[in-house]
Amino acid sequence: MVSPAVQTREATDLRQVRAGSAGWTNRPRSLSRDAFHRLVRNKAAVAGLLIIVLVVLLAILAPVIAPYPPDKQDLFKTYASPSREHLLGTDQLGRDVLSRLLYGARVSMSVALVTSTLVILIGVPFGLIAGYTGGKTDFAMMRMVDALFAFPDLLFIIILTTYLNAALPKADGGILLVLSHLNDFAGGLIGVFIALALFGWLGLSRLVRGAVLAARERDYVTAAQAVGVRDRRIMFFHVLPNVLAPIIILVAILMPTFIIAEAGLSFIGLGVQPPNASWGIMISEGIPAIRAHPHVILVPGLTLSITLLAFNFFGDGLRDALDPFMH
Repeated sequence: MVSPAVQTREATDLRQVRAGSAGWTNRPRSLSRDAFHRLVRNKAAVAGLLIIVLVVLLAILAPVIAPYPPDKQDLFKTYASPSREHLLGTDQLGRDVLSRLLYGARVSMSVALVTSTLVILIGVPFGLIAGYTGGKTDFAMMRMVDALFAFPDLLFIIILTTYLNAALPKADGGILLVLSHLNDFAGGLIGVFIALALFGWLGLSRLVRGAVLAARERDYVTAAQAVGVRDRRIMFFHVLPNVLAPIIILVAILMPTFIIAEAGLSFIGLGVQPPNASWGIMISEGIPAIRAHPHVILVPGLTLSITLLAFNFFGDGLRDALDPFMH
């Protein structure tokens, strides 16, 4: 029979072994995992992300869950108040507000996603090459960016969208015919994509250049150059992964600016063309009846505001989570 002293010693040894194994498994978290935990602890960022996911899901499922087609009119029920038949009422042409709101979400999310993708595809390689190459190449590329920054971007966007809206329906060949087919496929948004991406990549290219200028002096770049790794591989496989954090943060902050820009262009008639639904068009069409029938402007206005706040909260939380100097 084992004595109590031996049992106590064995139990102590077992606890020490378990504590040691637990300490072995609790290794330090990686930077990405640590950033994820900081993001999760930010309640405003999580709430913003949930709203963004909800809006994206509603936009994707709009053809399924929308009670009516967005352009279906019922002239006997114009400006109808919210009811069981029309949960958010109808507009001046008897169109269901809820259905148009859901299809308008498709436009806003498409603009945010496609324009951000174009900005990344242009701005990231441009800033990466300028920052890593340096010298005369960097000087020439950045002076081109400065020259484009000198243009009044809003005026140029208005001129470009006006021209494309007039020229694409009449295109009979060349690049305009290709853009016309793309415009039909994109639901009349190709002009908005091009106009917003034309100036949206400038700030991103400057940010990437500044980050690359700092990253190219690091030891891992020097080591890669010493062993004969090609510059292209160093740029895209060594430097770029280490400057992704500021790129992600800036793109998350740019998305709401693209959404509000599309709503503004549609508001003045230069974005999505009727009868297509857009939050900007819905707000514009609801202004004449704002006093008698406020629901036609309050619903899209509140939806746009909540979506923009969600993107801003998520962008701020993402910046706090990915910026190591803030913790």
